[in-house]
Amino acid sequence: MTYAPATLGTRSRQVSARVDVVLLVTTCALALTGVVMIYSATKGKLTLAGEDPRYFLKRQAVFLMLGLVVMVAAALFDYRRLEQVSTVLYVGIVVALLAVLSPVGSHALGSQRWFSLGPLQLQPSEFATLVLIIAIATYCARRPEGLDFRDMVRLVLMSAVPILLVIVQPDLGTAIVMSVILMVMLTIAGIPGRYLILLIAGAVVVVVFALDVGLLKHYQIVRLTSFISPQGASQNVTYNVTQAKDAIAVGGIFGQGLFHGALTNLAYVPEQQTDFIFSAVGEQLGLVGAGVLLLLYGVVAWRVLRVAQMAKDTLGRLLCAGVFALLVFSVFENVGMNMGIMPVAGIPLPFLSYGGSAMIGFMAAIGLTTSVHMRSVR
Repeated sequence: MTYAPATLGTRSRQVSARVDVVLLVTTCALALTGVVMIYSATKGKLTLAGEDPRYFLKRQAVFLMLGLVVMVAAALFDYRRLEQVSTVLYVGIVVALLAVLSPVGSHALGSQRWFSLGPLQLQPSEFATLVLIIAIATYCARRPEGLDFRDMVRLVLMSAVPILLVIVQPDLGTAIVMSVILMVMLTIAGIPGRYLILLIAGAVVVVVFALDVGLLKHYQIVRLTSFISPQGASQNVTYNVTQAKDAIAVGGIFGQGLFHGALTNLAYVPEQQTDFIFSAVGEQLGLVGAGVLLLLYGVVAWRVLRVAQMAKDTLGRLLCAGVFALLVFSVFENVGMNMGIMPVAGIPLPFLSYGGSAMIGFMAAIGLTTSVHMRSVR
Protein backbone atom coordinates (compact mmCIF):
# COMPACT_ATOMS: atom_id res chain seq x y z
CA MET A 1 0.00 0.00 0.00
CA THR A 2 2.95 2.30 0.61
CA TYR A 3 3.90 2.19 -3.07
CA ALA A 4 0.41 2.79 -4.46
CA PRO A 5 0.88 6.55 -5.10
CA ALA A 6 4.17 5.95 -6.91
CA THR A 7 2.61 3.19 -9.00
CA LEU A 8 -0.33 5.40 -9.86
CA GLY A 9 2.01 8.21 -10.86
CA THR A 10 4.05 5.86 -13.03
CA ARG A 11 0.94 4.62 -14.81
CA SER A 12 -0.21 8.21 -15.34
CA ARG A 13 3.11 9.11 -16.95
CA GLN A 14 2.94 6.00 -19.13
CA VAL A 15 -0.53 6.88 -20.36
CA SER A 16 0.43 10.51 -21.06
CA ALA A 17 3.48 9.31 -22.97
CA ARG A 18 1.40 7.04 -25.19
CA VAL A 19 -1.36 9.60 -25.82
CA ASP A 20 -0.65 12.78 -27.77
CA VAL A 21 -1.99 15.19 -25.17
CA VAL A 22 -1.30 18.23 -27.35
CA LEU A 23 -3.40 16.81 -30.20
CA LEU A 24 -6.32 15.88 -27.94
CA VAL A 25 -6.33 19.16 -25.99
CA THR A 26 -6.14 21.26 -29.16
CA THR A 27 -8.93 19.26 -30.78
CA CYS A 28 -11.17 19.71 -27.74
CA ALA A 29 -10.36 23.44 -27.65
CA LEU A 30 -11.46 23.76 -31.28
CA ALA A 31 -14.66 21.78 -30.65
CA LEU A 32 -15.58 23.88 -27.59
CA THR A 33 -14.88 27.04 -29.59
CA GLY A 34 -17.26 25.73 -32.22
CA VAL A 35 -20.04 25.27 -29.66
CA VAL A 36 -19.62 28.87 -28.48
CA MET A 37 -19.45 30.31 -32.00
CA ILE A 38 -22.51 28.36 -33.14
CA TYR A 39 -24.43 29.77 -30.18
CA SER A 40 -23.27 33.30 -30.99
CA ALA A 41 -24.24 32.89 -34.65
CA THR A 42 -27.75 31.57 -33.99
CA LYS A 43 -29.07 33.05 -30.75
CA GLY A 44 -30.01 36.37 -32.33
CA LYS A 45 -32.20 35.03 -35.13
CA LEU A 46 -33.77 32.41 -32.85
CA THR A 47 -34.65 35.08 -30.28
CA LEU A 48 -36.20 37.27 -32.97
CA ALA A 49 -38.22 34.28 -34.16
CA GLY A 50 -39.46 33.63 -30.62
CA GLU A 51 -37.66 30.29 -30.37
CA ASP A 52 -35.22 28.87 -27.85
CA PRO A 53 -31.93 30.78 -28.39
CA ARG A 54 -29.99 27.77 -27.08
CA TYR A 55 -31.47 25.29 -29.56
CA PHE A 56 -28.33 24.88 -31.68
CA LEU A 57 -26.10 25.20 -28.62
CA LYS A 58 -27.76 22.22 -26.93
CA ARG A 59 -27.68 20.07 -30.04
CA GLN A 60 -24.05 20.82 -30.83
CA ALA A 61 -23.10 20.07 -27.22
CA VAL A 62 -24.76 16.67 -27.58
CA PHE A 63 -22.92 16.09 -30.87
CA LEU A 64 -19.66 16.99 -29.16
CA MET A 65 -20.26 14.49 -26.37
CA LEU A 66 -21.06 11.76 -28.90
CA GLY A 67 -17.97 12.72 -30.84
CA LEU A 68 -15.78 12.42 -27.76
CA VAL A 69 -17.15 8.95 -27.06
CA VAL A 70 -16.42 7.89 -30.65
CA MET A 71 -12.93 9.42 -30.47
CA VAL A 72 -12.07 7.49 -27.31
CA ALA A 73 -13.47 4.26 -28.77
CA ALA A 74 -11.44 4.73 -31.97
CA ALA A 75 -8.30 5.46 -29.94
CA LEU A 76 -8.69 2.29 -27.87
CA PHE A 77 -9.32 0.19 -30.98
CA ASP A 78 -6.13 -1.30 -32.43
CA TYR A 79 -5.88 0.27 -35.89
CA ARG A 80 -4.03 -2.81 -37.19
CA ARG A 81 -7.26 -4.78 -36.90
CA LEU A 82 -8.81 -2.51 -39.53
CA GLU A 83 -7.33 -4.79 -42.18
CA GLN A 84 -9.77 -7.45 -41.03
CA VAL A 85 -12.86 -5.23 -41.24
CA SER A 86 -11.99 -2.77 -44.03
CA THR A 87 -13.97 -4.71 -46.64
CA VAL A 88 -17.02 -4.83 -44.37
CA LEU A 89 -16.75 -1.09 -43.73
CA TYR A 90 -16.41 -0.34 -47.44
CA VAL A 91 -19.40 -2.47 -48.44
CA GLY A 92 -21.42 -1.04 -45.56
CA ILE A 93 -20.80 2.59 -46.55
CA VAL A 94 -21.62 1.87 -50.19
CA VAL A 95 -24.90 0.27 -49.12
CA ALA A 96 -25.63 3.28 -46.90
CA LEU A 97 -24.93 5.70 -49.76
CA LEU A 98 -27.27 3.72 -52.00
CA ALA A 99 -29.95 3.57 -49.32
CA VAL A 100 -29.87 7.31 -48.72
CA LEU A 101 -30.77 7.82 -52.40
CA SER A 102 -33.80 5.55 -52.00
CA PRO A 103 -37.15 6.51 -50.44
CA VAL A 104 -35.61 5.67 -47.07
CA GLY A 105 -33.43 8.78 -47.30
CA SER A 106 -34.59 12.29 -46.44
CA HIS A 107 -34.90 14.97 -49.09
CA ALA A 108 -34.34 18.64 -48.26
CA LEU A 109 -33.19 21.76 -50.11
CA GLY A 110 -32.73 19.87 -53.37
CA SER A 111 -30.46 17.24 -51.83
CA GLN A 112 -30.96 13.72 -50.55
CA ARG A 113 -28.10 13.07 -48.11
CA TRP A 114 -29.60 12.12 -44.75
CA PHE A 115 -31.37 9.45 -42.77
CA SER A 116 -33.88 10.91 -40.33
CA LEU A 117 -33.55 9.26 -36.93
CA GLY A 118 -36.17 11.07 -34.88
CA PRO A 119 -34.83 14.55 -34.08
CA LEU A 120 -31.40 13.65 -35.48
CA GLN A 121 -30.13 13.32 -39.04
CA LEU A 122 -27.35 10.97 -40.10
CA GLN A 123 -25.31 11.88 -43.18
CA PRO A 124 -23.43 8.84 -44.54
CA SER A 125 -21.19 10.90 -46.83
CA GLU A 126 -19.43 12.37 -43.77
CA PHE A 127 -18.37 8.84 -42.78
CA ALA A 128 -17.65 7.74 -46.35
CA THR A 129 -14.55 9.94 -46.33
CA LEU A 130 -13.08 8.14 -43.32
CA VAL A 131 -14.02 4.72 -44.68
CA LEU A 132 -12.31 5.60 -47.97
CA ILE A 133 -9.12 6.48 -46.04
CA ILE A 134 -9.24 3.10 -44.30
CA ALA A 135 -9.89 1.22 -47.55
CA ILE A 136 -7.04 2.90 -49.46
CA ALA A 137 -4.61 2.51 -46.55
CA THR A 138 -5.48 -1.18 -46.16
CA TYR A 139 -5.05 -1.92 -49.87
CA CYS A 140 -1.68 -0.15 -50.03
CA ALA A 141 -0.47 -1.84 -46.82
CA ARG A 142 -1.03 -5.20 -48.50
CA ARG A 143 1.34 -4.18 -51.31
CA PRO A 144 4.68 -3.80 -49.49
CA GLU A 145 6.56 -4.19 -52.78
CA GLY A 146 4.91 -1.01 -54.12
CA LEU A 147 2.03 -0.04 -56.38
CA ASP A 148 1.96 -0.75 -60.08
CA PHE A 149 -0.42 0.47 -62.78
CA ARG A 150 -3.01 -2.20 -62.09
CA ASP A 151 -3.06 -1.29 -58.42
CA MET A 152 -3.65 2.35 -59.31
CA VAL A 153 -6.57 1.42 -61.57
CA ARG A 154 -8.11 -0.75 -58.84
CA LEU A 155 -7.77 2.00 -56.25
CA VAL A 156 -9.31 4.57 -58.58
CA LEU A 157 -12.25 2.30 -59.39
CA MET A 158 -12.70 1.43 -55.73
CA SER A 159 -12.75 5.13 -54.83
CA ALA A 160 -14.95 6.10 -57.76
CA VAL A 161 -17.93 4.12 -56.45
CA PRO A 162 -18.52 6.13 -53.22
CA ILE A 163 -17.40 9.38 -54.89
CA LEU A 164 -20.01 9.04 -57.66
CA LEU A 165 -22.71 8.09 -55.17
CA VAL A 166 -21.89 11.22 -53.16
CA ILE A 167 -22.00 13.40 -56.29
CA VAL A 168 -25.47 12.08 -57.16
CA GLN A 169 -26.89 13.19 -53.76
CA PRO A 170 -25.61 15.88 -54.67
CA ASP A 171 -22.75 16.60 -52.25
CA LEU A 172 -20.03 17.94 -54.48
CA GLY A 173 -17.93 19.30 -51.62
CA THR A 174 -17.46 15.89 -49.98
CA ALA A 175 -16.71 14.33 -53.37
CA ILE A 176 -13.94 16.90 -53.91
CA VAL A 177 -12.48 16.13 -50.47
CA MET A 178 -12.51 12.40 -51.21
CA SER A 179 -10.75 12.97 -54.54
CA VAL A 180 -8.04 15.07 -52.88
CA ILE A 181 -7.55 12.38 -50.23
CA LEU A 182 -7.12 9.74 -52.94
CA MET A 183 -4.43 11.80 -54.68
CA VAL A 184 -2.54 12.53 -51.46
CA MET A 185 -2.61 8.95 -50.22
CA LEU A 186 -1.47 7.57 -53.56
CA THR A 187 1.43 10.02 -53.50
CA ILE A 188 2.41 9.00 -49.95
CA ALA A 189 2.08 5.33 -50.91
CA GLY A 190 4.83 5.88 -53.48
CA ILE A 191 2.95 5.73 -56.75
CA PRO A 192 5.32 6.49 -59.66
CA GLY A 193 5.23 10.07 -60.89
CA ARG A 194 4.20 9.11 -64.41
CA TYR A 195 1.13 7.32 -63.04
CA LEU A 196 0.24 10.36 -60.94
CA ILE A 197 0.42 12.62 -63.99
CA LEU A 198 -1.74 10.15 -65.89
CA LEU A 199 -4.25 10.14 -63.03
CA ILE A 200 -4.45 13.94 -63.01
CA ALA A 201 -4.98 13.98 -66.77
CA GLY A 202 -7.72 11.39 -66.38
CA ALA A 203 -9.39 13.50 -63.69
CA VAL A 204 -9.46 16.46 -66.07
CA VAL A 205 -11.08 14.30 -68.76
CA VAL A 206 -13.69 13.08 -66.26
CA VAL A 207 -14.54 16.66 -65.26
CA VAL A 208 -14.97 17.69 -68.90
CA PHE A 209 -17.14 14.63 -69.53
CA ALA A 210 -19.27 15.40 -66.46
CA LEU A 211 -19.86 18.92 -67.74
CA ASP A 212 -20.84 17.66 -71.21
CA VAL A 213 -23.32 15.04 -70.02
CA GLY A 214 -24.84 17.29 -67.36
CA LEU A 215 -23.70 15.24 -64.36
CA LEU A 216 -23.02 18.51 -62.57
CA LYS A 217 -26.00 20.78 -62.20
CA HIS A 218 -25.89 24.36 -63.46
CA TYR A 219 -25.97 25.90 -60.00
CA GLN A 220 -23.02 23.74 -58.94
CA ILE A 221 -20.95 24.92 -61.89
CA VAL A 222 -21.83 28.54 -61.14
CA ARG A 223 -20.92 28.15 -57.46
CA LEU A 224 -17.57 26.57 -58.36
CA THR A 225 -16.64 29.28 -60.85
CA SER A 226 -18.18 32.39 -59.27
CA PHE A 227 -15.11 33.06 -57.10
CA ILE A 228 -13.05 33.51 -60.30
CA SER A 229 -15.46 35.98 -61.89
CA PRO A 230 -17.92 37.22 -59.24
CA GLN A 231 -19.06 40.09 -61.48
CA GLY A 232 -20.50 37.65 -63.98
CA ALA A 233 -22.40 35.60 -61.41
CA SER A 234 -25.90 36.30 -60.18
CA GLN A 235 -26.47 38.06 -56.87
CA ASN A 236 -28.08 34.94 -55.42
CA VAL A 237 -24.84 33.02 -55.94
CA THR A 238 -22.49 35.63 -54.51
CA TYR A 239 -24.73 36.93 -51.69
CA ASN A 240 -23.52 34.48 -49.05
CA VAL A 241 -19.88 35.08 -49.83
CA THR A 242 -20.35 38.85 -49.95
CA GLN A 243 -22.02 38.91 -46.54
CA ALA A 244 -19.34 36.61 -45.08
CA LYS A 245 -16.56 38.84 -46.42
CA ASP A 246 -18.31 41.92 -45.01
CA ALA A 247 -18.60 40.27 -41.59
CA ILE A 248 -14.90 39.41 -41.57
CA ALA A 249 -13.98 42.93 -42.70
CA VAL A 250 -16.12 44.56 -39.99
CA GLY A 251 -14.26 42.54 -37.35
CA GLY A 252 -11.02 44.40 -38.03
CA ILE A 253 -8.01 43.56 -35.87
CA PHE A 254 -9.62 42.73 -32.53
CA GLY A 255 -13.24 42.10 -33.53
CA GLN A 256 -16.54 43.44 -32.27
CA GLY A 257 -16.44 41.25 -29.17
CA LEU A 258 -17.97 37.87 -28.41
CA PHE A 259 -21.78 37.88 -28.93
CA HIS A 260 -21.50 41.30 -30.63
CA GLY A 261 -21.55 42.24 -34.28
CA ALA A 262 -24.54 43.39 -36.29
CA LEU A 263 -24.05 41.09 -39.27
CA THR A 264 -23.95 38.01 -37.04
CA ASN A 265 -26.63 39.01 -34.53
CA LEU A 266 -29.06 40.09 -37.25
CA ALA A 267 -28.40 36.94 -39.33
CA TYR A 268 -27.17 38.75 -42.43
CA VAL A 269 -24.93 35.77 -43.28
CA PRO A 270 -27.06 32.80 -44.38
CA GLU A 271 -26.09 29.36 -43.05
CA GLN A 272 -23.59 31.00 -40.73
CA GLN A 273 -23.67 28.15 -38.23
CA THR A 274 -22.57 25.64 -40.88
CA ASP A 275 -20.57 26.60 -43.97
CA PHE A 276 -19.91 30.21 -42.95
CA ILE A 277 -19.08 29.83 -39.26
CA PHE A 278 -15.63 31.33 -39.88
CA SER A 279 -17.27 34.67 -40.71
CA ALA A 280 -18.75 34.72 -37.19
CA VAL A 281 -15.25 34.22 -35.80
CA GLY A 282 -13.90 37.01 -37.99
CA GLU A 283 -16.56 39.55 -37.01
CA GLN A 284 -16.57 38.84 -33.28
CA LEU A 285 -12.92 37.99 -32.61
CA GLY A 286 -11.24 39.85 -35.45
CA LEU A 287 -7.96 39.11 -37.17
CA VAL A 288 -6.33 38.15 -33.86
CA GLY A 289 -9.02 35.62 -32.95
CA ALA A 290 -9.14 34.18 -36.47
CA GLY A 291 -5.35 33.90 -36.43
CA VAL A 292 -5.39 32.01 -33.13
CA LEU A 293 -8.04 29.68 -34.55
CA LEU A 294 -5.92 28.94 -37.62
CA LEU A 295 -2.92 28.42 -35.35
CA LEU A 296 -4.86 25.76 -33.45
CA TYR A 297 -5.67 24.04 -36.75
CA GLY A 298 -1.99 24.22 -37.61
CA VAL A 299 -1.11 22.50 -34.34
CA VAL A 300 -3.61 19.71 -35.04
CA ALA A 301 -2.23 19.23 -38.56
CA TRP A 302 1.35 19.20 -37.23
CA ARG A 303 0.58 16.58 -34.60
CA VAL A 304 -1.23 14.35 -37.11
CA LEU A 305 1.70 14.64 -39.50
CA ARG A 306 4.08 13.85 -36.62
CA VAL A 307 2.16 10.65 -35.85
CA ALA A 308 2.38 9.69 -39.54
CA GLN A 309 6.15 10.04 -39.33
CA MET A 310 6.28 7.99 -36.12
CA ALA A 311 4.08 5.17 -37.42
CA LYS A 312 5.84 1.80 -37.47
CA ASP A 313 3.99 0.39 -40.48
CA THR A 314 2.55 1.43 -43.82
CA LEU A 315 -1.04 1.13 -42.63
CA GLY A 316 -0.56 3.59 -39.78
CA ARG A 317 1.38 6.03 -41.91
CA LEU A 318 -1.25 6.08 -44.65
CA LEU A 319 -4.14 6.37 -42.21
CA CYS A 320 -2.58 9.49 -40.69
CA ALA A 321 -1.73 10.85 -44.14
CA GLY A 322 -5.38 10.53 -45.13
CA VAL A 323 -6.55 12.24 -41.94
CA PHE A 324 -4.00 15.01 -42.53
CA ALA A 325 -5.29 15.58 -46.06
CA LEU A 326 -8.90 15.57 -44.83
CA LEU A 327 -8.29 18.19 -42.13
CA VAL A 328 -5.93 20.49 -44.03
CA PHE A 329 -7.97 20.63 -47.24
CA SER A 330 -11.26 21.09 -45.36
CA VAL A 331 -9.86 24.04 -43.38
CA PHE A 332 -8.19 25.59 -46.43
CA GLU A 333 -11.29 25.33 -48.61
CA ASN A 334 -13.80 26.46 -45.97
CA VAL A 335 -11.78 29.46 -44.80
CA GLY A 336 -10.96 30.38 -48.39
CA MET A 337 -14.66 30.13 -49.27
CA ASN A 338 -15.53 32.55 -46.48
CA MET A 339 -12.90 34.97 -47.77
CA GLY A 340 -13.99 34.67 -51.39
CA ILE A 341 -10.78 33.08 -52.68
CA MET A 342 -12.13 29.53 -52.98
CA PRO A 343 -15.36 28.16 -54.51
CA VAL A 344 -18.46 27.57 -52.39
CA ALA A 345 -18.36 23.79 -52.15
CA GLY A 346 -20.28 23.19 -48.92
CA ILE A 347 -17.34 21.72 -47.00
CA PRO A 348 -17.73 22.11 -43.21
CA LEU A 349 -15.04 23.68 -41.03
CA PRO A 350 -13.69 20.81 -38.89
CA PHE A 351 -14.92 20.82 -35.28
CA LEU A 352 -16.59 24.24 -35.70
CA SER A 353 -19.41 23.88 -38.22
CA TYR A 354 -22.77 22.76 -36.88
CA GLY A 355 -23.66 19.14 -37.57
CA GLY A 356 -23.59 15.83 -35.78
CA SER A 357 -22.29 13.65 -38.61
CA ALA A 358 -19.41 16.02 -39.35
CA MET A 359 -18.45 16.31 -35.68
CA ILE A 360 -18.49 12.55 -35.13
CA GLY A 361 -16.58 11.94 -38.37
CA PHE A 362 -13.78 14.39 -37.55
CA MET A 363 -13.56 13.15 -33.95
CA ALA A 364 -13.29 9.57 -35.23
CA ALA A 365 -10.43 10.68 -37.47
CA ILE A 366 -8.56 12.12 -34.48
CA GLY A 367 -9.28 8.93 -32.52
CA LEU A 368 -7.85 6.86 -35.35
CA THR A 369 -4.70 9.01 -35.34
CA THR A 370 -4.44 8.56 -31.57
CA SER A 371 -4.71 4.80 -32.02
CA VAL A 372 -1.71 4.88 -34.34
CA HIS A 373 0.22 7.06 -31.89
CA MET A 374 -0.49 4.81 -28.90
CA ARG A 375 0.87 1.79 -30.77
CA SER A 376 3.89 3.59 -32.13
CA VAL A 377 5.28 4.76 -28.78
CA ARG A 378 6.76 2.32 -26.26
